Amino acid sequence: MTKIIEQIEFKGITKRFPGVLACDDINLQLNKGEILALLGENGAGKTTLMNILYGLYQPDEGQIIINGQETSIDTPQKAGELGIGMVHQHFMLVPNLTVKENIALCMFNDSALKLDINAVTETIKEISDRHKINIDPDAYIWELSVGEQQRVELIKALSLGANLLILDEPTAVLTPQETDELIILLQEMAASGCSIIFISHKLNEVKAVSHHVAVLRNGKMVYNGSTEDHSADQLATLMAGRDISLPIAKEKEPSEEIILDIQDVTALGDRGTEALDGLSLSLKKGEIMGIAGVSGNGQAELAEIINGLRKVQSGTVTLDGENITNKTPQQIIDRSMGYIPADRLHEGTVATFSVKENIILKDYAHPPLSHATFLMDKTITNYSEELVTKFNIKTPDIDTTCASLSGGNIQKVILAREIIRNPKVLVAVYPTRGLDMGAAEFVHSELLNARDNDKAVLLISEELEELMNLSDRIAVIYEGKILKIIPAKQAQKSELGLLMAGVTNEAE
Repeated sequence: MTKIIEQIEFKGITKRFPGVLACDDINLQLNKGEILALLGENGAGKTTLMNILYGLYQPDEGQIIINGQETSIDTPQKAGELGIGMVHQHFMLVPNLTVKENIALCMFNDSALKLDINAVTETIKEISDRHKINIDPDAYIWELSVGEQQRVELIKALSLGANLLILDEPTAVLTPQETDELIILLQEMAASGCSIIFISHKLNEVKAVSHHVAVLRNGKMVYNGSTEDHSADQLATLMAGRDISLPIAKEKEPSEEIILDIQDVTALGDRGTEALDGLSLSLKKGEIMGIAGVSGNGQAELAEIINGLRKVQSGTVTLDGENITNKTPQQIIDRSMGYIPADRLHEGTVATFSVKENIILKDYAHPPLSHATFLMDKTITNYSEELVTKFNIKTPDIDTTCASLSGGNIQKVILAREIIRNPKVLVAVYPTRGLDMGAAEFVHSELLNARDNDKAVLLISEELEELMNLSDRIAVIYEGKILKIIPAKQAQKSELGLLMAGVTNEAE
C-alpha cells in the first residue's frame, strides 16, 4: 500500500530544453487534502513541472521533498509507487486497444502470466457508477470521441488509487454539467485526504475548486497564494502580464450568398451506426456559424464529411456551387477548404515534423514553395519565419518538432497554415480547447478577422460563451440532426442547454 503524502515541496526546480528555460528556480508546497491550481499561459512551464513530479523529466537543478525527505522520482512507475497519479493533457492511450485493455495496462501488471480482464471490467464499472462517468469498457479507443477518451483517462487515474492526483486540463473536453460533477468529485476527494494539482485555463473553475493558486509566466513563479485573494480577471492578468479582453463579434449586414450547403446528409460513425441523420445546414459568406452540442452527437462526423475524411451515405455537400460530396481530402483542400481539427497533435499536425514542415504541409507542392519537383528551401524558410512572427508562435526555431511545443503554439501553427491559404470556408473544431486566455484571445481574433474578410467559418464548440460571443448564428446538433438554428444575439444559455440535451418542447 502506498504511503499517504502529507506534504510535497519543490525547492529550486530548474529545467532547460534546447533554447528554452522551461522552469526557472521554482519553489512550491502542497499539503494533504489541498487543491492547488497551477496557472500560466501555454508554454509557461506548468506541464514541464508536473512531468518532473511524475518522473517523465528529471530536473537540472533543485529537489523534490516528500514528507520531509528528499525523493528522486526517475520514472512514472516510481511516482505511482509513491502515490502520484497524472491525467495528461495529450492522452496516453493505445488507439487499437479497448478501454478495459488500456486501463489494464496500468492496473494489473504484477503478473507476467495472468491478466484478470473481468476484474478490470468490474473496476471500470464500479468507478463509472460511483462517479457517473459513462463509458463502454469494450469500445476501442479509436472509436471514441475526444471527450470520451478524456473520460477513459480520468477512470484510469482513479483506478490507481493515487493520493496525489495531477490533472492537466481535465475539463477541457467536458460539458458544463460534467465539469460541475468533476468539481464536486475533486472536492470530495480532497475532503477525504487526497491532494490535487489542477492545471486549467478556465479561471472560474479555478476559483470554484482550488484552495490556493500558483501562477507561472515564462518559467518563473509570479504568484503563489490563496485563491480567494484574486478575482478571475486579476489571475488572467497575472498569467499574461497584461490585461486580457476576449473579442466579441460586431453586428454586420448578413450576406445572402450561400458558400457551403449541406443537404439531407447521412453518414456512419466508426462503429457502423448512423452518426448523421439527414442533417441539413447552410453557411453564408462572411458569417460564423456556431455548432453547439454535447460531445458525441455528430460534430466530429460533420467536420469529417465536409473535409472528405468520412464517406457520405446519402445527401450532398456543396462548396461555392460545386458538389464536393465524397471527394478526396486533397481535392477539397484544392478547392479552398480550411480545417482546424479537434486533435491538434495527431490530426492537425505531424508531431515528428518540424514547425516549418507542418506550416507548408498543404502547399509544399505548389509555387513558390516548390519548382517542378524541387522544394525551394530558402523560400520555405522565409515563408515559415514570417508566419512564426506574424502568429506569435513561441518556438526555439522553425526546425523544432511540433511535438516539443505547447498546445497553444501547436494550435497557432495550424491556424497560421489554414488562415494564410485564404480559404473560402474554415471549419474550426474546438479551436480553443486547452488554450490559455491569451492564446484563446488570439484565436478568437483570427476567426473574427476571417469573418470580416468575407470568409465563412463553421465553429464547432462546447463552450457556450465562446459560441455566443463569436457566432452570427448558432445551430444546435443532437443525435446527428440540427434541432434549431438561433441568431446568436437572441440565444440564451438556458435554451441552448435544453436543446443540447435534446429537449425541444421546453426550449420553444
